Amino acid sequence: MGKRLIPRFHLVLLLILFSQPLLAQTASPSAPATAPASSTDMNARMAKLEQQVADAKSSADNGWMLTSSALVLMMTGPGLALFYGGLVRKKNVLGTMMQSFALMAVVTVLWGLFSFSLAFGSGNSFIGGLHHLFLHGVGAAPDPDYAGTIPLQTFMVYQLMFAIITPGLIAGAFAERMKFSAMMVFMILWSIVVYDPMAHMVWGKGGLLNAALGGRFPTLDFAGGTVVHITSGVSALVCALYLGKRVGYPKEPMPPHSVVLSFIGACLLWVGWFGFNAGSALSAGSLATSAFVATHFAAAAAAAGWAGAEWFRNGKPSTLGAISGSVAGLVAITPASGFVKPMPALLIGLIAGVFCYWMVAKVKAVFGYDDSLDAFGVHGAGGTLGALLTGVFATSAVNPIFKDAQGNTLPSGLLEGNAHQLLNQFIGVAISWVIAIVGTLAILKFVDMTIGLRVTEEEEIQGLDLSQHGEEGYYWEASA
Repeated sequence: MGKRLIPRFHLVLLLILFSQPLLAQTASPSAPATAPASSTDMNARMAKLEQQVADAKSSADNGWMLTSSALVLMMTGPGLALFYGGLVRKKNVLGTMMQSFALMAVVTVLWGLFSFSLAFGSGNSFIGGLHHLFLHGVGAAPDPDYAGTIPLQTFMVYQLMFAIITPGLIAGAFAERMKFSAMMVFMILWSIVVYDPMAHMVWGKGGLLNAALGGRFPTLDFAGGTVVHITSGVSALVCALYLGKRVGYPKEPMPPHSVVLSFIGACLLWVGWFGFNAGSALSAGSLATSAFVATHFAAAAAAAGWAGAEWFRNGKPSTLGAISGSVAGLVAITPASGFVKPMPALLIGLIAGVFCYWMVAKVKAVFGYDDSLDAFGVHGAGGTLGALLTGVFATSAVNPIFKDAQGNTLPSGLLEGNAHQLLNQFIGVAISWVIAIVGTLAILKFVDMTIGLRVTEEEEIQGLDLSQHGEEGYYWEASA
């Protein structure tokens, strides 16, 4: 029976299929035929499709930028907090970590009230205006001058994370000897007087050094070589010189109390730096990929360079040297990350690793300044080196940032034929140094005259944890 059912089933199916055209032809003449889509309908559909594509790109870019914002915040806490916290003596671990954490809170408030407007609002060549005071006009709509595919509010919060970590880097120079109250007043004033103008000049509309928006001296700084590292590193040196040496330095040994904490912090900094550099593309495109790759290659090469130089000089490489080298490479590649290919990035990292080791191991000893955690040797020196090398290795193949009046791409760096760019980089570096030195000295003097900068000798010997916060990082209970 089964064999006879199969052909009958096929026959019924064929009858049904062939009956459809016949039924359509014999349908009532009054039944309306399907009209072809009009040109208006097609245009509407195309417009809808284009909008959906734009929305998808905006969602992707926004998702990447929010992720990058979180990565950069992670660089301050826990990254920088652990890195610096492990490098100090155990009696100062909480005080040092608290400095990073406090800035996460205080700088955020400043940024929302007026600092974002001063840094990125429309103003003059040196400082922004007050149009975005209290975040007025900072909402879901993008600002095409900065990033046309993400909300201005996303751009604002991403830039906030840079404003948080930058003053935190300075704390490495005066670690173990500045009062917490003085630190807070200093950092608030420094953010306003030094960071906000520098951020506006390099990245803000109408900024003197803005390469993307027609600044007078277009300085290539993709993610903050001048804005973040030179200003903080040079300010760190000024702080170290102004405050003087720690009690007992350099006669008494002051080794890090926990390289393990610093190791974890350095690894968090390395990971977070992808948000720092690749996020500065402000979109989830190929430029973000290029910056990501350049960042990783430079960090790896610098770790090898510092460790290799230390190995050659001392006969063995140290863990502290290797992680310090990676940070030096990350610092140096920051301005160049969106402008160079992988192999130049690797070379920049290698040079930075060796150069920053020399600054920390030799130059610091020759001049005798007490830069407690080598903020200048890594960030000031590494940032300066990276900003200058950006002018050498930048290529339009990675980022065609310069164009002529007809829209044709122009060379970016020295090796590509734009020798003048190296001069612009020198100008940007010089302005960063001057603003950092003058601004920091003025603020230090003001704070010193009003509330005082340094803890007493007794408080310094006791440690910042107890003298400034009334607690200890470690409680060792005697065993029963």
